[in-house]
This record gives sequence, structure tokens and C-alpha cells, in this order.
Amino acid sequence: MFRDEAKIEVSAGKGGDGLVSFRREKYIPRGGPDGGDGGHGGSVVMVAREEESSLLRLARQYRHTAPKGRPGGTQCCSGRSGEDTLIAVPVGTLVFDAGRGNLLRDLAKPGARLVVAQGGRGGRGNVHFKTSVQQVPRKATQGQPGETREVRLELKIFADAGLVGLPNAGKSTFLRVVTAAQPKVADYPFTTLDPQVGIADLGSGDSLCIADLPGLIEGAAEGQGLGHRFLKHVERCRVLLHLVDVSESAETDPAQAFEVISTELIEFSPELAAKPRILVATKCEGSPGEEERIAALEARAGLAAVRISSLRHEGLVPLLGAARKCVQEA
Repeated sequence: MFRDEAKIEVSAGKGGDGLVSFRREKYIPRGGPDGGDGGHGGSVVMVAREEESSLLRLARQYRHTAPKGRPGGTQCCSGRSGEDTLIAVPVGTLVFDAGRGNLLRDLAKPGARLVVAQGGRGGRGNVHFKTSVQQVPRKATQGQPGETREVRLELKIFADAGLVGLPNAGKSTFLRVVTAAQPKVADYPFTTLDPQVGIADLGSGDSLCIADLPGLIEGAAEGQGLGHRFLKHVERCRVLLHLVDVSESAETDPAQAFEVISTELIEFSPELAAKPRILVATKCEGSPGEEERIAALEARAGLAAVRISSLRHEGLVPLLGAARKCVQEA
């Protein structure tokens, strides 16, 4: 299963208390103060890891707590600090403060770290309170509590190319054919409910990361259908492959289908709509009136369409080559 959103509670560790203690040895019955400081509490730290691909594990575990610091010891020994609790998240995770709603950080690079809850400072032992006037201080401070907060996590997938198009435009079939990904394929809308990512081997050690994203419907920019769940992932793709079904059995006229998707991209984000886009005519298998529908589609889009048939494995190599070139230019 895949999850691209999660909400968790993080609690840092409390600092250890400082100690009130005095030096007591065989020939020094009334030594000075030697109470040590308490250790600092552990912090909760998020780390972006490439091996993580979903927020499912975090969605199933709501609370994350870091250990406390140990109390101070005698002979001016400080207590051991609590170890930090590391939470691994996928690269591309946005971390929000759930209470205030503000973005804390975008963990967009492998190894990026964010302290989401700071551990409490350890208390001071009585050795710090000795003065020329007060030789036997019986004062120490308690450790400070660690931070506690609720955070909301939102994953935006990174990919070279993102597949956009109406439901049943042939996106999942295309991804299955050109990569090792295995998205569900069927002839009804919203077969793809979660993003699927695959790597296409272009030869000579080159590859293309392709994301198959849930199909759009009219009104998606306002959250209709899978709406924002889809569009937020498209923002991180460098190039858009706009797939349009031009077969005789297409549920929507190809030119109209192109217009619907373009409108939704513009309404959601003009920057998103301005990304490099390759128009792809899918299911080109010689059905009656196919060339006329493609001509009308190209006229509406103002772009030349790359013709492909995933079923027959036709036109795929030129499309992947054009996509790689666009990615390099982007």
C-alpha cells in the first residue's frame, strides 16, 4: 500500500535533573559541592532517505518519543544525554506544523534533516551555585521538558516525467510496458488510486524515472475526484507526458480531453501548466477516423502528437528519447 499523507505526534525527551551532592572522603568530611549536571533530552529528527517510498509506516504509528536525559552524578559527573530518535521519511516529504499549518521544511534532498522536537536541556548541579558567600549550596535545577508537537507530513513524488491524462488514457499500460512497475490495469476510471513510479532503461546506462499518477477529471483543481492528491505530485516532475486516447472507443473526444486536462493544470498552478509537455496520442492501432481525430487534437493543442501503441509496443522508443531530451533541457 501507498500513503502520501500522515499525521504524527512527536515528543522530545526531558532533560535530566541536576544533583545536590557534596564531596565526602575519608580525610575530607566536609568537602565542597560536587553535584553534576543532568543530561540533555533526546530530540526527534526527521531524515530524508532514498530507500523510503511511502508514508504508510508512519501513518500506522502516531506517537514518536525520544528518551530522557539521565540525572547528574556525584564527583561533578554529568548524566548521559538521551539519544536522538531518527524518523526516516521519503525524499520529497514536506513537514508542516499541524497546529499552525506552516511549512517547517521541504526535505527535498537525500540526507536532509529537520529537528521537529528539541530535547530539553539538562538541569545544573549544585557545583554551579558555589560562591564566596555560599560555600555549601543546596540548590540544583530540574531538567527542562522536551518539545511536543503534532506534525503533518505530505509527500510529493520526484520523477523525470509525469503521466497526465483523463482516466483510461492508457497511462498505466504505458508504464507497465516501458518499466518494471506493475500498476493495476483495467478499463474503468480510477484504476490507479495511488502514484506508481517506474524506471525506463534507455540503454547506455541512461534511464528515465516516470510517475503514473491518478487520472484527472473536470473540476480536479477544486478537489473533485482525486483532485489535489494528483496535482501535488505533478509539481515535482520536470516534464509532462500528456496522454490522450485517440481510439474509436475513447469516451471523450481527444481534442476535448486535451482541453480538460490543460484547464485543470492552469487553474491549479500556472507554473505547473508551463512545464515542458509532450503530447502523446495513445492506442494508435488503426481504428477508423484515427488520423482525423489526431489532426483535430494537434490543431487544438498546437503541438505535434507522438503516436504510440503500448499494446503493440509501437512508438515507445521515440517517445522515451524525446522525453529524455526534454528532461535534459529542463
